[in-house]
Formats: sequence, structure tokens, C-alpha cells
Amino acid sequence: MSKPLGVILAGGLARRMGGGDKGLLDLGGQSLLGEVIARMAPQCAGLVLNANGDAARFAGFGLPVIPDGIDGFPGPLAGVLAGMERAAELGQSHILTAAADTPFLPRDLGPRLRDALRPDRPIALAATREEGRVIRQPVFGLWPVALRYDLRAAIEGGLSKIVLWTDRHGTALAEFDTGPPHPFFNVNTPEDLAEARAIWHKGRTEL
Repeated sequence: MSKPLGVILAGGLARRMGGGDKGLLDLGGQSLLGEVIARMAPQCAGLVLNANGDAARFAGFGLPVIPDGIDGFPGPLAGVLAGMERAAELGQSHILTAAADTPFLPRDLGPRLRDALRPDRPIALAATREEGRVIRQPVFGLWPVALRYDLRAAIEGGLSKIVLWTDRHGTALAEFDTGPPHPFFNVNTPEDLAEARAIWHKGRTEL
């Protein structure tokens, strides 16, 4: 399999942060989105950003911005679908997805997910093991573009929960260590942002 198209999902409404784009928040010299781009780009054949509204606010990142193709903010599955449809236009077979507010995502996310795929499990999702339980991280996935028609029908039928759809098709899991830092730490609150800044600064000073 060749490298997938990377799709960074930035379509959330960020209500707990007071609205706006979480990916544009500053870590202390780098935005959350900038760090996600730096980690995703080497793993992908190209990157696109899934976001709704005025695309000009992301102009500084130099990425194509693709909105949801389904109205009403139906959730991250709509961003996955938008990425699949763009990948189909580009002739690519898979997309790799990650959230725009997760600055510590694994630098080997794509290869690990690819290695987890099986013929009867065409979708691969990241997971962690915490307190003896496997916790799926469904925003971080490797998705076959061939399932885009099925996904569109599911979303238009009212489905919004990722794992309800992935479980229909067979899902492989790739388990990642929980850090520190936790690889799927995401910024939802001002307290999360302060913690992310501290972790990021510590990592920079230890280089």
C-alpha cells in the first residue's frame, strides 16, 4: 500500500473552549494544528484539512481545506467522508485521519495502522490499553476509500457514532503505549491547553 492521503479533522465546534478553532491555539511557538501537521506529513502522500466555514483562516498552513459534504455538523464521520471523497478524486486508496487538537499523536500512526489491517478487517483504528481495558481512539484511523458510498448512506440515514459504522465492516486495532505524554491527548478545556503547553515546552527543551 502506498502512503495514504492525510486528513486532519478540524470540524468540531470547540464549545468547551468558548468556540473558535482549537487547532489555532498556541503551544508556545507552535499552534496545535502546526504540530499535528508536522507529525502527519511524513506519514502521508499529502494532507488536507477538514473544516467548515471560511477557509481563509487556515491560509497560513498551505493546505487544501475541504468542508463536510453533509450539512448540519453531523460529527467526525462527515469529515472522514469528505476525506474519502477527496482521496477518490486523487486516485488514492486510503486516508489516514487525526484530530487537529492532538499535538502528541504518534509519528508512526500510519505504518502501525497499515500493519494491523487484515482482509476481513479493512478499517484500522488506534487504541490504547488503560486499566486493563482496550480504549478505541476512533478519530485516528486508516480508512479504505472504497467504503465511501456506504459511509455516505449511513450518515444520511442518521448515523453519527464512528464505531457503530466501523463495527459493521470489521475493524482492526493497533495499540499504542499511553506515554507520557498520552499519544491521543486532546485539548478540550483551558486546563488541557495549559497542560499541553507544559508538555510541549518540556519536550522542546529536552531535545
